[in-house]
This record gives sequence, C-alpha cells and structure tokens, in this order.
Amino acid sequence: MNPPLWKASVRAAMEDVEHLSTLLELTPSPSPQSVIVLTHPHEDDAVIEAYYDEPADAAALSAILGRDVKVEALPDQDWVKLSQEGLPPVRAGRFFVYGRHDKGRVPANVQGLAIEAGAAFGTGHHETTSGCLTALEWMNQVGYKPDNALDLGTGTGVLALAADRLWRIPVIATDIDPVAIEVTRENLRLNGGQMRIRPLVAEGFAHGAIAAAAPYDLIIANILSGPLTQLAPGIRAHLAPGGKALLSGLLRTQELVVLAFYRSLGMRLERRWRLGPWSVLLLTL
Repeated sequence: MNPPLWKASVRAAMEDVEHLSTLLELTPSPSPQSVIVLTHPHEDDAVIEAYYDEPADAAALSAILGRDVKVEALPDQDWVKLSQEGLPPVRAGRFFVYGRHDKGRVPANVQGLAIEAGAAFGTGHHETTSGCLTALEWMNQVGYKPDNALDLGTGTGVLALAADRLWRIPVIATDIDPVAIEVTRENLRLNGGQMRIRPLVAEGFAHGAIAAAAPYDLIIANILSGPLTQLAPGIRAHLAPGGKALLSGLLRTQELVVLAFYRSLGMRLERRWRLGPWSVLLLTL
C-alpha cells in the first residue's frame, strides 16, 4: 500500500506562476513533496499542483497565496504517475521523449529517451524541458563538446540523460527532493546511462561530490527564477573558463532580472530560446 497523499491545486495567470509556485514550495507545516505546473497550449492560465504526505490546510494556503486553493485526498495510488501516463511522446529536435505506454513506437533516426512518469518534474511536455532539449541539441550541432556537466534540479533526469546521449560525458545530476532522485535512478536504468550519470540528493552546491568534480564545462539549471538568481554565484564559481550555463524555468518577463545577476558576475548571453511564455538562456563565462 502506498502512503497517503494529498493534492493542493490553484489556477493562476502565467505571470503569477513563478511567484505562487515559490510560495507553495516554501510553505512549512507541511512542506510539499513536489510542486508542478500544468499548462495547456490553448489556455492563458496554468494550474499549480502541490503534493503532500499529510493533510494541508486549504484555508491557510488560500490566505498565503491570496486566492482559492483546493485540497483533496488522493486515492491509494501514485496519482502523479497516473496523471502523466496518458501523455503523448514529445519531439524536441532529434530527441523523442516517451513513456512505457509508447515503447515500440520510437521513430527511426531520433534520440529516444524513455522517461517514466513519477512524482518529479521533467517529462518533456513542459516548454522549459523541451526548450532545454532543443538547446542542448543546438549546442552539439554548432560543435560544442563539454568534458563534464552538472544538472542542478534534475527532476526525472531527462536533461542529464540528454547530455549523456549527446556527448558521452560524466554528469552529476542533483535534486533537493529524494523522490526525484529515485525517479532519476529508475530512468537511468531504463536508458542504460547509470555508468556516467551520478544522481545525488543535494541543495544547491552543498555536496562534497559537486566540488570534487568541478570545474564544469556545462551547468544545466531548469529551476525557478528565484533559485536561479540565488545560485548565480555558485554556478559562476563552479564553471570552467569558457564554460556554459543553460538556465530555464523562468518566464520571459523574468529574463532581465536573471540576466542582470549573471552579467554582474562576468557572464554573457550567447543565445535564448522562447517557447510560449517561457525562456531558455544559454550563458558563457
């Protein structure tokens, strides 16, 4: 039997998603196991969902967020996984991200990544993930060849796996959420990438293995704009000369703020990708 799970959900305009998601992530007593954002290409709003292993107070969350939050108990099953199992595969450049239900339907001449749904962010359906996959492929096409990489906030491990497929390099994949790291380990087994990818539970750069493998030619951080700015000095300090940082999880409206932090540290914008309201930034040291 799975442990009980509760879901809090709130609808929000895209410009409020980052702020409200951060508030949910930082809410104590109880703290959520994970927070995900669900978007639809034909809708202007998004739905933010937070998952808890104990009942959350809907009235308290509504007061904190300033809008109506619905809290409900979920059945005794992996509800997050079930909600993603019916998702279609995603094509991002040559990458083809698919779940178990699409096994055997991978087209020829693509980089297939088997990503099982679970309580972690990164099935490829969100614009930030597909945008990072597109950016990684572009970097490979223009001849960039890193010797190692760090994937901060790896989620399902999909971007670490993409880097492994493109360059066959050692990758450290970290996440603050132990559940996400378990999901990553399972996806590594599915894709045979466990030899070069090392998953770790870590907050920011607070793990000895991260410093031991530094400096990095490539640091990937598909997280929220707040953590991107907070981690800017650490990302700069762990990059090799000429290294690149691939940043996402931010809205277009947050680009200038995020860029200001990194430019103040001597980094320059090499290229950006915009998918709907979301941005992917590639910076060079």
